Amino acid sequence: MLQNFRSYQLAVQLYKDCKPIKAQSHIKDQLSRATLSVVLNLAEGSAKPTPKERKRFYSIALASLRETQAILTLLEQQKEFTVSNDLGAMLYKLVHSK
Repeated sequence: MLQNFRSYQLAVQLYKDCKPIKAQSHIKDQLSRATLSVVLNLAEGSAKPTPKERKRFYSIALASLRETQAILTLLEQQKEFTVSNDLGAMLYKLVHSK
């Protein structure tokens, strides 16, 4: 199931792309936790039985992505930010779909 979930696959890519980023340890830790939160909330949400429950987890993933984007902005990581923007568009659609 998750192999065909494009948002999940892009979230995994973003997580892996952010791993080598150099930053102060507390910022690096927060970046790692925020990107991991996106991946895990997409995975958990995809298993929920109702659209309302899925949207709740996708909304949490979107919030964690915004946190990730704030950190990437502070660290001036343009390449990773571009990937995060693509993922943000996908998450926005998941959260706001009918």
